[in-house]
Amino acid sequence: MISPARQVAFEALEKVHRGGFAGDLVVALSAQLDTRDAGLCSEIVFGCLRYQAQLDYLIARLAQGRLDVEVRIALRMGIYQLRYLDRIPAHAAVSDSVELVKQARKASAAGLVNAVLRKVDGEPVAWPDRATELSMPDWLINKWERQFGPEITERIAAASLEPAETYIASTGRIQDIGAQSVVPMLDLHPGVTLLDLCAAPGNKTAQAVQLGACTIACDLHWHRLQQLDGLDCGRVVADGTRLLPFRATFDRILVDAPCSGTGTLGRNPEIRWRLASSDLIGLHRKQVALLTNALQYLSPGGRLVYSTCSLEEEENQLVIKAVPGHWQVTQRLPGLDPGDGFFIAVLDLSK
Repeated sequence: MISPARQVAFEALEKVHRGGFAGDLVVALSAQLDTRDAGLCSEIVFGCLRYQAQLDYLIARLAQGRLDVEVRIALRMGIYQLRYLDRIPAHAAVSDSVELVKQARKASAAGLVNAVLRKVDGEPVAWPDRATELSMPDWLINKWERQFGPEITERIAAASLEPAETYIASTGRIQDIGAQSVVPMLDLHPGVTLLDLCAAPGNKTAQAVQLGACTIACDLHWHRLQQLDGLDCGRVVADGTRLLPFRATFDRILVDAPCSGTGTLGRNPEIRWRLASSDLIGLHRKQVALLTNALQYLSPGGRLVYSTCSLEEEENQLVIKAVPGHWQVTQRLPGLDPGDGFFIAVLDLSK
């Protein structure tokens, strides 16, 4: 019988391959598990995604030819447990991986999985290149090296291989410490009006409400705004790149823009394997459109904050460069600053 932790981890990794998000899937699927199994499930899922490049390199050394997705996932899980985890009985990791392949109707590959995993050892590996060693796409490593330099790139990539820490905000919500640093830049106080243009899931909105701001929260879909239930704020379904349904202007505006999320790879490791360099072009255009549109609703003497959890200059420096103004910029980098990576730019019209 396959252990519940490995069964759920396999299901989660299959769903991630089909486009799901690891964090949401692990929470939802492991709810049925006891604490110990839930912990192992989470470790396997996030570990396989973080170290995917290394795992695939090891698989390629031991198995020839094209592998079905289910077989590759089972091999990644087995190798991760055998090489990267302590106190996991080798026979359990191997036998459960074999059974997972059979259960997935890939029984013809069971012998291959068994043979490959029995060859796995804990000896040091000379990785073929820097991208494999850091378990990061080659294009992203090269891009970061041009943007930040080799030393900082290595620290960012190394941080993305570590489990993300959990932080609790003063609102009582789970919220990364980097994310918590955005709202203070708005200089909120009771009575100030705030437009939160891309509000969901509402963690920053909750901070603003707690500080007494009269807040209007916008997002593209109502189901996303439902995550703000219980907050004392107005909620409006609106496309932030188009004309908004407001006659009044706002003292403060927050544009916490949708982005690639490359500052959150420790928390969302699947992003690194999905993102393509060409995606940054579309993101840049949307972010410029959001920021340009938002400025129309900023009161004279007001303050606007633009933020992303991206590390990419296309989504950060090049966005504010496209929108004239005297911007004050703060950037948090994983491996150098606690928590996720964030870019925060402030436009203060009172100065």
